Amino acid sequence: MRTSLVSLTLFSLFSVLSPRVVLAAPTTISLQPLVPYIDSNTNNVLWTPTDGGHPQPRRGNLGASILGPTNSPLGLQNADTLAPPTTDNGEVKNFKWPFSLSHNKLKEGGWARQQNVNDMPIATDIAGVNMRLEAGAIREMHWHDTAEGDLRVSTVTPEGQVWLGDVSAGDLWYFPAGYPHSIQAKDTTPEGAEFLLIFDKGDFSEDATFQLTDWLAHVPKSVIAKNFGMDGNLAAFDHIPQHELYIFPSIPPPDDIKKDMVVPNDTPQPFTFEFSKVPVVQKPGGTVKTVDTRTFAISEKIAAAEVYLEAGRLRELHWHPTQPEWTFFLEGQARITLFASQSNAQTSDFYPGDIAYIPPSYGHYIENVGNTTLKFLEVLKTDLFQDISLSQWLALTPPELVKAHLGFSDETITRLSKTKGTLVK
Repeated sequence: MRTSLVSLTLFSLFSVLSPRVVLAAPTTISLQPLVPYIDSNTNNVLWTPTDGGHPQPRRGNLGASILGPTNSPLGLQNADTLAPPTTDNGEVKNFKWPFSLSHNKLKEGGWARQQNVNDMPIATDIAGVNMRLEAGAIREMHWHDTAEGDLRVSTVTPEGQVWLGDVSAGDLWYFPAGYPHSIQAKDTTPEGAEFLLIFDKGDFSEDATFQLTDWLAHVPKSVIAKNFGMDGNLAAFDHIPQHELYIFPSIPPPDDIKKDMVVPNDTPQPFTFEFSKVPVVQKPGGTVKTVDTRTFAISEKIAAAEVYLEAGRLRELHWHPTQPEWTFFLEGQARITLFASQSNAQTSDFYPGDIAYIPPSYGHYIENVGNTTLKFLEVLKTDLFQDISLSQWLALTPPELVKAHLGFSDETITRLSKTKGTLVK
């Protein structure tokens, strides 16, 4: 059984309990590598969907044409799967899932589709739901055994404290596991709202949500009446639905949020966050802004970054020490190579609506291979957003060690950045 890299912490002890002097004969050290140099092939993406035609699994003198039936539109979207770069090797579990392949759940007032470990087995720690509510529509009052991340949302804590808040495009909300909550689309836009829900368990399923109507439909009416102190008035509960509502149309909430409050908000921390108003940080190649418990204290299990990457630029080679990554692509065309250690590597292409899942410690990059700006959300299961930059690591390592490993020249080493670039040319 292969040991997970994430579960290991390295602790080294240099023992000097029995010091002694050892005299050795002079040794000649060869500076030549014992293995061949890296492949000189640039391994660029061979085509994009706009190229059209019938793509073939060929790269240089490798591969051959397809003689049998083929799905050309799918092949055009997956150039690096059909004709992978020669740097790919071994076996890596599929780390791409398009929401367009998720089975949709249609309801009056909206829809919902999900991605979990059943769709992408490698995604063991994070699952996602893409949901649409028409103006006024309600995602039924409910709760989960996992944590979530123009709408109105509300929740009640175990202590009886309440939070009611509005979120707009680009904003966030967070509900800890087990906290009951509601989500309703406002009518400030005729189309209503579409949003992502992120959960901290890969096997989460929207079908397993604890729904208010589903619960009460399976409780004797006499018990319901007794619970609410109305033993003699069973008729008051005649209109409880026999089945869950899940998503359903309703009257939009009032514009003035105070008119919707039963009591004023009194939670120690807000459960909503105006991420849309966080200033972006300019980087070479694009912009980035992040959110974690340092700015949104209640979000203890989910951190995120919103990244804009200019055409031809790179989200640098890096890894996340112990945090799994769930990335959702909003605009543009991306390429990722996932390095899983032991010479296992795989490259995949991503388009709007696609999801990438990166296990902890897996080395990777995100490259904009299109001719427009690439926009994506990088979501981590953690309280603090962290990554390790390859360039920064090498720049802060003794130069002779870097030369011994990679054969870099002094000039190349001086060009390594001692500060984290995040986005590079």
